[in-house]
Amino acid sequence: MARKIIKEAKAPLEIKPQKDSVWICMCGLSKNQPFCDGSHKATATEENGKIYEYDKEGHRTEID
Repeated sequence: MARKIIKEAKAPLEIKPQKDSVWICMCGLSKNQPFCDGSHKATATEENGKIYEYDKEGHRTEID
């Protein structure tokens, strides 16, 4: 089952304070949920106001 996430942030959420920062995935693409694995970099060229879906290989498709 594919997850669909509607988001505003294009970067992970930093959780403080700890000895080391913990980054929580906000894009829904991380393969290490709930933690960020850098997959959000694929969303850098998304247009604001549009909704996209990513397949397992990371290919992006705009959806209605």
